[in-house]
Amino acid sequence: MRSGTSDVLLRSARLVGTAGDPVDILIEDGMVRALGETIGSGAVPVVDVGGRWVAPGLWDSHVHMGQWALMRQRLDLSSATSAAGAAFLVGERLRSAPPPVGQPLIGYGFQDALWPDLPTRELLDAADADVPVVLVGKDLHTLWLNSRALAHHGHADHPTGLLREQAAFDVNTRISAVPNGTLDGWVADAVEAAAARGVVGIVDLEMTLSIDRWAHRVASGTRGLRVRAGVYPQDLDAVIARGLRTGDVIDGTDGLVTMGPFKIITDGSLNTRTAFCHDPYPGLEGTHEGQGILTVDRDELVDYLRRASSAGLVPAVHAIGDAANSLALDAFEEVGCGGSIEHAQLVHEDDFDRFNQLGITASVQPEHAMDDRDVADRYWPGRTHRAFAFGSLAAAGVTITLGSDAPVAPLDPWVSMAAAVSRARDGREPWHAEQRVLSSIALAASTDGRSTLGVGSVADLVITELDPLVASDQQLRCLDVSATMLGGRWTHFTLD
Repeated sequence: MRSGTSDVLLRSARLVGTAGDPVDILIEDGMVRALGETIGSGAVPVVDVGGRWVAPGLWDSHVHMGQWALMRQRLDLSSATSAAGAAFLVGERLRSAPPPVGQPLIGYGFQDALWPDLPTRELLDAADADVPVVLVGKDLHTLWLNSRALAHHGHADHPTGLLREQAAFDVNTRISAVPNGTLDGWVADAVEAAAARGVVGIVDLEMTLSIDRWAHRVASGTRGLRVRAGVYPQDLDAVIARGLRTGDVIDGTDGLVTMGPFKIITDGSLNTRTAFCHDPYPGLEGTHEGQGILTVDRDELVDYLRRASSAGLVPAVHAIGDAANSLALDAFEEVGCGGSIEHAQLVHEDDFDRFNQLGITASVQPEHAMDDRDVADRYWPGRTHRAFAFGSLAAAGVTITLGSDAPVAPLDPWVSMAAAVSRARDGREPWHAEQRVLSSIALAASTDGRSTLGVGSVADLVITELDPLVASDQQLRCLDVSATMLGGRWTHFTLD
């Protein structure tokens, strides 16, 4: 990366989303000041783009940045196809690189919904009963602990070692409490990696209030992204007391950090079979929580939305199951405020138009559809035509934003776009191809709504070797990013 200046002339650039010959782009004071076929450089430095493609910089609309940074340090369990396989990986790590004495081994990324065997505390104990082991599920809604870790975290009598929802969140918060300096260093590395993929901004929905932490990071030199930092119910009163509204710039951040949305979780997840649905999960009919769970009831949700929106905080409601999405839309309608539904993984047929009528943004994560297609086929049979239904949302006129939910999927908007456009991965046939969206829609949903650069635009941009609007699925997933600019500063640069 090189620092660059806020004044530069980009020579011979092809604008994504427009037809015509390459143009020159004059950037002054962090803004696009002129576009034309031949612009005189004067005293402004010139960078020859060489006919490469220039698009607005990318945004990831749903990230847990601290968790993403932590995950990059943890044992990767994503390859495990069984509980025994995951336990084997744990045993291998404990033998080859055990943690310091007294510290836990932490893994991330297991998906047990389709495993042929059950995760148990005894299975992890067999790997090593003396070292605390905490394994975090890919969706963050499930944790798997051995006996030593269960005792340490107050669950000594738990029968299986598989914690779900709030119990899992509580333990995950504790194991994530590394020293601030350590975490900030890992976050700085993750920010640099994101900039290398063309990312200029994120909506950070970390479950602990992070606006002041981000202000410190910026002051300490982590300046590679714009950050909209959200707030959860436990910190809502504190944010309201500070008079912060969504969009307010946090002092001392040079405009890089702003107050984000108010996030509230209404249900669980598909992999944990806790997403709240109108119909029960196969095999769980007639059981307690057979249709998933609600973490807030309608009256409580309405109260939270009313309090947040009246204080100027835009709500972002986590809803995965179709019943949870219906509930969220009901609450938005009763309060009369706008906002977003985060995930919207399963939507009832009657609710696509309601998204549009109520002006609710669908903040979706397309790569989840690729990760979860087999799980959805098993646990949402007969309903997957309206699962991860990006095409139906777009056809209904709903505003869509794309994200990763990192660490659940990689913080890489090109991956999200590829999944949205192709509905395929790993050489498999497209899954419900009717739910694909146009590449132009996917790009606008990944660039904060900007389809192309224009005079007067902020100089947040990405330069790529290929036109992302015509790139294939595989080309998008590994798209070569030549440079990234944030407000006229290079945050990633390989054009020399």
